Formats: sequence, structure tokens, C-alpha cells
Amino acid sequence: MNIFNTQFYRIVVPKFIRKKILAKVLRSDILAFYANSKEAVSGEIAEALDYIRNRRIAMLPYCFLDQYVESLNEVLYDRDLQMSYVRMDGKRLYFKKGWSKKRVRLSINELRKEQDSRSPHCYVKDNFKINKGDVLVDIGAAEGIFALANVENASRIILFESKKEWLEPLRATFAPWKEKVTIVNKFVGEVSDAKCITLDDYFPRGENPTFLKIDVEGAESSLLKGCTRILSEQTPLKVAICTYHKEEDERELNEILLQYGFDTSHSDGYILTYTDRKLKAPYFRRGLIRAIKN
Repeated sequence: MNIFNTQFYRIVVPKFIRKKILAKVLRSDILAFYANSKEAVSGEIAEALDYIRNRRIAMLPYCFLDQYVESLNEVLYDRDLQMSYVRMDGKRLYFKKGWSKKRVRLSINELRKEQDSRSPHCYVKDNFKINKGDVLVDIGAAEGIFALANVENASRIILFESKKEWLEPLRATFAPWKEKVTIVNKFVGEVSDAKCITLDDYFPRGENPTFLKIDVEGAESSLLKGCTRILSEQTPLKVAICTYHKEEDERELNEILLQYGFDTSHSDGYILTYTDRKLKAPYFRRGLIRAIKN
């Protein structure tokens, strides 16, 4: 029996200590697995292994992380709205009420790492980005950093965020562009009901999006089943979809997009979801697929 998965262990050992123990054990398991592997290790995985071996376990195990210093992120406070915010290219990005400055600093630091051009989690690339006039649909918007970075180029933005506590910060962030930004507090999936909506049901024919950013914590496959009309009929269309939440996501989601005539490519590097207790060899997963149909 694995003691790390027992209820007794989770009750007796504090969560922050459990995380440290899990990371240490996982680091040893990963290095041992690849040391004993008979298959050739790719350059990107070798680079990630080197980072883990010489530095630490990280979700984005590459040296560019070291350029980000949490304490350098200036956090400001809006007394009228009673929310903290940071400045992004002169624009305000708000965070949840009650968040401490330390928590905001940590969060914005992680977000900036994710969207670094060298990151496996970066949605865009030189030849894959939001163009002037695009209709951007940000599904799993959270704080809205991706939409905010592209708010000038997009002609319309629809933010889908299922967690109510993000609605107030999102409204504050996008208040200067409220005429073209819509915030929808629903899950996006394969059925439409009181709490969920499909993209096919949300968008009537003739009002289809041109860029889908999809990060829905493992429900990506279900979401694609609910937008078959858009995937079939809409051109041009770009899709940036996360593939690291489940082991088979990269293969399964890529097959779906290929069936609809998209040209697909994956982001550079690998993601290590080291907090997932179900994570198993070969451990590393591609961050996302970029798909395009013209």
C-alpha cells in the first residue's frame, strides 16, 4: 500500500509538508526512470531532466524560470474597488478580493512564466497570434491575462469563467473595453443547461469566433464535442488548447482537430504536473496544441 495516498497520511502530515515530500519522491522517481530507460531521450526532455537534477521540481522545468523574481512584481491597491492589481503594459489586471500582496506577486509571477515565449504553456507564437479584428474566445479565463494582452487587436472578446469569485476582478480589468468584452459565468462543454453551455449553442450561425483559447482543467475533449459546427464550418479559425491535464490529451485532442481539417503543432518543451498524485511514467506532457484552419 502506498502510504502517500492513505487518509491517515493526509490527516497527520500538513499539506505543505506533503507537497515537499511528494516533490522529493517524484524527483527521484523521474531521474531513476530516465536513467534506466532504453529509449533515446529527446533534447527537450534532457533539458528538463537537467533542470530537475540541478535545481528543483517545477511545472515548467526550464532555465528561463530563473529570470523571474517574485519580489520584483509591484502590486497596487484600488481603494474604491477594494482589489489589488498589477500593471501589464499600462493596463490594470485585477485579482480576487482578499488576496494578499504576496499572493498576487506569486500569482502574477507564475502567469508571466506561463506566457513567456519559451514556455510550453505559451498560447501564441510569431505565426500563431491574435490578429487585428479577431473574435477571441477565452475559455477558462480566470484573471484574464491572455485576453488583456490582446484586447487592442481583438474586435470582440468573450470570456468564459465558471468560478464566480473571478467575475468582479474580470469586470474591473475590462471596464475600459466593456463595449467589446462579454463575461459569461458558465462551464463550456458538450451540453447546454443551467450551468453549462456549448459553443455551438452560444454562437449563432454567422457570429462564429476566429480564435479559441481553451484551458478547462481536463474537460477539453468534452468542450470540443460541443462545438462541432464551429470546428466544421468556421474559417479562418485558430485553436490553442491545453493538453497537459490528462495523459492521453495530446494524442486524443490532436486526432479530433485533424479530423476537422486543422493543421496542428505543439508548443515547445514539456510540462511536469508534479502535484498530480496520479502522475506516472513517462511523466512529461506537451503543454498545448496550436491548430489552424484557413
